[in-house]
Amino acid sequence: MNRRSFLQNSAAFAGCSAVGLAGCTKKIVQAPIAGTPALPFYDALAPIAPIRAHVDRIFRITVCLRPFRPAGPRLDVERLGDSVVIHNYGHGGSGWSLSWGSADVVVRKALDASNGKKELAVIGCGALGLTAAITAQRAGFRVTIYAKERPPFVRSSRATGSWTPDSRIALTSAAGSGFPALWESMARTSFSMYQSYLGMPGSPIEWTDRYALFDQSREERAAQEPPQVHDFAHYMERIDDITPRSERIPEGMHPFPTKYVFRSSSLTFNVADYARQLMNDFLIAGGKIETQEFHSPQEMTLLPQPVILNCTGYGARQLWSDESVVPIRGQIAWLIPQEGVRYGLFYKGLYVLARRDGIVVQPGTGGEDEGWNDTNEQPDRAAAAAGVEVLQELYSRMEKMKQRT
Repeated sequence: MNRRSFLQNSAAFAGCSAVGLAGCTKKIVQAPIAGTPALPFYDALAPIAPIRAHVDRIFRITVCLRPFRPAGPRLDVERLGDSVVIHNYGHGGSGWSLSWGSADVVVRKALDASNGKKELAVIGCGALGLTAAITAQRAGFRVTIYAKERPPFVRSSRATGSWTPDSRIALTSAAGSGFPALWESMARTSFSMYQSYLGMPGSPIEWTDRYALFDQSREERAAQEPPQVHDFAHYMERIDDITPRSERIPEGMHPFPTKYVFRSSSLTFNVADYARQLMNDFLIAGGKIETQEFHSPQEMTLLPQPVILNCTGYGARQLWSDESVVPIRGQIAWLIPQEGVRYGLFYKGLYVLARRDGIVVQPGTGGEDEGWNDTNEQPDRAAAAAGVEVLQELYSRMEKMKQRT
């Protein structure tokens, strides 16, 4: 996730009367600053429950290597002996977000290549593998997944869990002329499919509010930001008819201590429950999972299925000797989930997303370039603690502001 995605990939907001921290005995209702436009009462902020930001509440630290390809995901067809392999990897930070749309693309190619045969193999059991397998089942295939690991041990189980369909998806200078339209199609298909998971038991997918907090104006921040080396592509304006836009909440109409506050709403993936739901859907429909590790593409030709969907994520770099796959490291500290805390924050380079399966705390001050070509998957405890301390500082400022009113 990055600040730009945090602001863009969300919903419409506004904000009306501000309230103090949830659980306080005194409700704070501030008058809007003179000269700011009034906002309708139905946009009033709900109480903002503070997160218990203590380092000893970190119950795990995870590191994920996002499989980025400058040209965008690999979705082409390759013949390997008597087998047909259709690739489905290299989605950067957009794996969960684009998974259903990407699955639709590769399964259509599998139908064209199958010559009426209905046996299909999927290599990989992460976000791309599970959704491709389910999509193939719905198209009439009998599907077997072959994978070394299953959730929660796959890399995609360590994702931030936010709808970010153009997060490190390609470089503008490397993507082909037809890729933006392909991206749009995948994003729309995925977004539509996610609506079918809303309201399900366990809330595998849900809408939650996000708040982006700044002490400085956009111009002041831009002057201080480190220059970005890579020209990451951004396409969200292509789907702005289905994704709500963020809006600034006027000063005095929110409980936050910063001068600039933006509220939005976005899809949240509670990955633990969502992955379990996908596994159950696949198995109930007759799918099979075989534990198997592949060391070379030639080993796949021994599979009984003539059509293979290669959904190996970052593993494709080694398995297929694909040097176009660039790892982009990301680390998350997980705080114990809290009942009633269902929002996200961006503050001083820190991303926070309170999910039902844990509260994600992800420091990141280097912009989209951060973690580029970093293969280190060892957790950094000091960085995790520093992120929690930034969150502590925010709530300390909120408390001081409340006391002054």
